[in-house]
Amino acid sequence: MDTVQGPSLHVALNAQLLSGDPSYRSAGVHQYIYRLLLHLPHAGCRVTAFVGPSAGLPRAVCAIRTRWPTHRPLVRVLWEQFAQPLLLREVNADLVHGPVYVVPLGTSIPAVVTVHDLSFLRFPRFFRPANRLYLRLFTYLSVHRARRVLAVSAYTARETEQLLGVRREKIRVVYHGVDPVFRPLRPHEVAAFRARHGLPDRFVLYVGTLEPRKNLVRLVQAVARLSEADRPFLVLAGARGWYDEEIFATVERLNLKDRVLFPGYIPNEQLPLWYNAAQAFAYPSLYEGFGMPVLEALACGTPVLTSTASALPEAAGDGALLVDPTDVGAIADGLHRLLTDEALREELRERGLAHAARFSWARTAAETVALYREAIAEGGER
Repeated sequence: MDTVQGPSLHVALNAQLLSGDPSYRSAGVHQYIYRLLLHLPHAGCRVTAFVGPSAGLPRAVCAIRTRWPTHRPLVRVLWEQFAQPLLLREVNADLVHGPVYVVPLGTSIPAVVTVHDLSFLRFPRFFRPANRLYLRLFTYLSVHRARRVLAVSAYTARETEQLLGVRREKIRVVYHGVDPVFRPLRPHEVAAFRARHGLPDRFVLYVGTLEPRKNLVRLVQAVARLSEADRPFLVLAGARGWYDEEIFATVERLNLKDRVLFPGYIPNEQLPLWYNAAQAFAYPSLYEGFGMPVLEALACGTPVLTSTASALPEAAGDGALLVDPTDVGAIADGLHRLLTDEALREELRERGLAHAARFSWARTAAETVALYREAIAEGGER
């Protein structure tokens, strides 16, 4: 791996949202935190991670485990703002990184905060009131308290500037990586996986939390519009999030219970097999800060249909078919093309593999460490 030159930095990272539970909490932000912790030590950075009682960590990371039950949101908020500043004094870190929207406000050491998306501002109706209030207040305070803001896409950088009033010079874009385990697999391995799980030969896959902004109701409606001859099975894989009742009601209303499968949360180590087993991957989300599942599917060589909205064109590059996520007809037409046009499928496969190859967690870590150094060196700039 590439390393960053210069003296080693000591960074404290709030990893309280690391989770091994089979729920939405072990999806996007968990993977972001874990991959950072795995790669930061190779990029010239000594890391102390503040974690809960049972979270697993890479060996090169020093763990300070709290006895507080930080899996409870209110307890975690109190820990972040009252216990974390005391711990920062003890560990004598050069900088604190809040990888999920929030940094401790009551400490004077340099801080970097990661903003993943601002969906709680763009789509407040999709959030429970308490979650929305917490994210609005503490994200605003944190991005103005931090010396640098890490945005996971150019789109999120623009959103942070426009919606939170952060000067653009203070924001840096650092894309996620994609793990090497996401790659094309051997056909016999994929066939054996399908057989073990009783999966059909022909299905469209979605991976992610089951929640309103993922636009799954329209995806189900689009599948219903396909003719019987063209209609694939639809696999909606992911943990149940919030306000997801309409998804199940739509499946029931359209008489698709025998065509739509809900396998639940899929452990990260199994995801490459699911992507490879699918005939196509569909991710017509209304709003994403980046879109990790899109990049993972592309890296597996799976043809992808995704959205023209938000940061998804950045995640997809020229390797996916983009559609208007608010137009059920456009989603249906896109699925039909993706499932029936072999020349298009092969073209997207080649482009997708080339696009995904540009992203690595080693690069993410190196650019993050460069941002840490910038924040420390230019501490007076706010």
